[in-house]
Amino acid sequence: MLPLSFAKPGEKLLIARVGGSPEIKKHLEDLGFVPGEQTVVIAAPGSGNIIVGVKNARLAITDQMASKIMVQ
Repeated sequence: MLPLSFAKPGEKLLIARVGGSPEIKKHLEDLGFVPGEQTVVIAAPGSGNIIVGVKNARLAITDQMASKIMVQ
C-alpha cells in the first residue's frame, strides 16, 4: 500500500483507504475517492498537482490531498 502521490502516470490502482481530518476525508469521498474504487494517475506534472481519473471523471488534486489516499 502506498499514497496516491507516489503513483506513476498510467498506473491503475485500487483505493484502499482515505485518511486525513474528517473535513478532508469527506471532501475526498464526495469527489469519488472511496475504498474499493479504481483510480488511475493521468498526469503528475510536478507542480504540486496530480491529475487522476476516478468514476469516469478527471480531477486535479494537490500532492497533499493525494498523500491522504492510500492505494494498492
